[in-house]
Amino acid sequence: GALVPDNVIVDLVVAELASKGHVPRLLLDGFPRTIPQALALEPHVSIDVVIDLDIPDQTIIERISNRWIHAASGRTYAYDYNPPKQKGVDDVTGEPLVQREDDKEETVKARLEQYKQITTPLVDHYRYQGTLATFSGTESDVIYPYVKAHLDAFLAGRSQE
Repeated sequence: GALVPDNVIVDLVVAELASKGHVPRLLLDGFPRTIPQALALEPHVSIDVVIDLDIPDQTIIERISNRWIHAASGRTYAYDYNPPKQKGVDDVTGEPLVQREDDKEETVKARLEQYKQITTPLVDHYRYQGTLATFSGTESDVIYPYVKAHLDAFLAGRSQE
């Protein structure tokens, strides 16, 4: 449940980038997550745009704690949008579904608090640099068009330079 140490994750990402050679555009999802990671990454990659999705904690808690799995196959069910045909039972095998420890409400709340502690300074860092764009909401389908429009506008501006 703990995070991978900053130096380990940075070394992995930098090595992967080096193996790819020159890449004109790159999307990093969920990285960097800390100020030390960002500072260690800066000599290797220019961060032009940072997207911050501001989702209410309660929405995240409800979505994740609604998730149940069939342990043997990895099939995932969510009671709010992909429920099993019979509550608590895998559709294919009829075996019981289980909830991972990481998906339990108490664990999700604790992880969100830890996430905020380490990422708030990072969000502030990118805001200060002028690269941050924050999008708020509770549904991907609603937020996505705004994120896409922002990225499209950024890329259109870059192609004219």
